[in-house]
Amino acid sequence: MNDNTLAPWADLVSLGTRHAMAGLSEMIGQDITVSSFALKRVAVAELADVVGGAETDAVGIYLTVTGAANGHLMLIYDPAIAYAFVDLLMGQPIETTTELDEMGRSALGEMGNIIGAFFLNAIADATGLELSPSPPAVMTDMAGALLDVVTAEILMRQDDTYLAETTFATSEGQIEGQFMVIPSEEFLEALLDSVKAA
Repeated sequence: MNDNTLAPWADLVSLGTRHAMAGLSEMIGQDITVSSFALKRVAVAELADVVGGAETDAVGIYLTVTGAANGHLMLIYDPAIAYAFVDLLMGQPIETTTELDEMGRSALGEMGNIIGAFFLNAIADATGLELSPSPPAVMTDMAGALLDVVTAEILMRQDDTYLAETTFATSEGQIEGQFMVIPSEEFLEALLDSVKAA
């Protein structure tokens, strides 16, 4: 698969991301703006570099995609940003949360549910593919360890992947994060085949 074939996939992921951010905006009662969207081919082993390096502390919300094709969704944040999201989700002033307790994990998990569902529903509507998200796993660790969860399976089949990386923020700019869509080759091929058939 060459880079020139991926424009339709980039359009689908961009569409899904806009829908996901709309769902998140609705959930927290604040507008979310997408400040950047990039599609790039990266070595799977170097994914952690995208978020500041393997030893950077991070909070991850991880979902797998199943159905017509398989893939991975990961939201990943600096811990302080994750705490700010918890405060927004729970209607508290920013900086109220200083560590992630069970209630905070539950709030972030529900955010992952909303984003995953809105993202995949938008792509399913555009392609006719049946795609379902798993329940989200909320994890705290170094970025390298969080991404190992995703990359272990991918490395069994391929050395690199196409990464859709989105940076977003609230309209006031208090918080920002990254939403990564990490597809398997099977996922890419299913999406591209569905576009060609349309």
